[in-house]
Amino acid sequence: MTDLITGSHSQIDGDETATGSGSGDSDARVYAWAPEEPKPRKRHLGLWIGIPSGVLGVVAVAAALLLIAPGTAVAGVPIGGLTVGAAADALTARLANTSIELETADGPVTVTGADLGARVDAQALAESAYDAHPMWNVSQWNAAPLEADVTIDAALAADTLRDAAPAAHIDPTDATVTFDPASASYVATPAVSGEGIDVESVRAALETAFTSGAATSSVDASVVPIEASITTAEADAATAHLNGILDHIGFYVGEERTVPVDRAVAASWMTVTDRDGQLALGADAGAIQATVDTLPGLVDRAPVDATVVTNSSGKVLEELTAGATGRTLGDTTGMADAFAAQLAAGDPFYALPVTEAAFATTNLYRHIDVNLSAQRAVLYENDQVVQSWAISSGTDATPTPTGNFSVFAHVRMQNMGCGATSTYCTKDVPWVTYFAPDIAFHGAYWHNNFGAQMSHGCLNMPVSQAQFVYDWAPTGTEVSVHY
Repeated sequence: MTDLITGSHSQIDGDETATGSGSGDSDARVYAWAPEEPKPRKRHLGLWIGIPSGVLGVVAVAAALLLIAPGTAVAGVPIGGLTVGAAADALTARLANTSIELETADGPVTVTGADLGARVDAQALAESAYDAHPMWNVSQWNAAPLEADVTIDAALAADTLRDAAPAAHIDPTDATVTFDPASASYVATPAVSGEGIDVESVRAALETAFTSGAATSSVDASVVPIEASITTAEADAATAHLNGILDHIGFYVGEERTVPVDRAVAASWMTVTDRDGQLALGADAGAIQATVDTLPGLVDRAPVDATVVTNSSGKVLEELTAGATGRTLGDTTGMADAFAAQLAAGDPFYALPVTEAAFATTNLYRHIDVNLSAQRAVLYENDQVVQSWAISSGTDATPTPTGNFSVFAHVRMQNMGCGATSTYCTKDVPWVTYFAPDIAFHGAYWHNNFGAQMSHGCLNMPVSQAQFVYDWAPTGTEVSVHY
């Protein structure tokens, strides 16, 4: 047999064939080459099996880092194996669905946490549960339940209980504040308490049911007083505040209440309303505008000059005419709206915009000269003679003292002498103007001998002249007595 390796060959249609000839051998043989077997691939079964196991391990670790430990509960709600968000939702849902059965005068009544506006801080509780009991910390599994405080919406709960058990409810009556025209002041009407189911006892029963894990609980509904939204004390305080506004309301220039506002008019500007259980003050700008329109005629004025009496050094002894600054009211646009806003805020002092003009002052220097030699008193004003009269001074036995003096007292009428040791007694001496100890100008109704010495030291004058001096010479007026 010829060795197949040494035989010649050719490739036809993908099959390999070989032809060969022997010496003198006419017989031809044909051989077909079998395709070569591919080498078997290596199989990595262990690797493929290991990949799913690793992924599951990573997922488990991640879950342990995110979930709350098994056996954890907040109040009566199990939240183990949940995320913080899912745990918060579970707490909220359980509380909303927890129900309380109340024994009332209307019979049994059932309300839920949702009906009462119940809530716990579910997110904070869930976060606290996770922080204290994460799943990865095996030592924290099956820990003691965490406590939870349940709150309710008191207003919603009261409405719910009133609707559910109307026989147990009496509406309170709010205190009111009204203006009394007879007294021109605000007065308060006291509040009257009502009755209703004790909201706090219902809240406590709901909290007990929730924290114990019970779906429902029963409680006897107790009836308690319900305070009015606006109490008598609040109305009294509002009344005092409003009457204080009436005491001071007006349009001011500086400290002067230039245009006072009548109390009844002011009350017609203001409104007192109940705003969510509180007394609220408002004001009507339209009503105020009617008064604003009259302000120019009440505010505008020309300056008023002052007149004062002085002594020789210029010290003012008396104001005969008070000076007044002139003023002109400025723009009143928007004034009514601005004052309405002030009143609503409790401010009754409206400052007027004015332009002022100063006043002048006239000084009148007054003094009296008494000449004992001439028995005459001369009254001067700014060195001009105002009056000149004959007087009767003291006799030689009781002379009138000389010197420079100042008026220090005025007595409308008095008895002179009349003492236990006095040598004389004159009653009802009028218009006495003292300028020295026990020495004065005064009227003398008992004689008509003026121009001659007649007195015990005082300066006698006719009654009308003495009254003129009394009114004309204020305290501090200088008096010169000489011969």
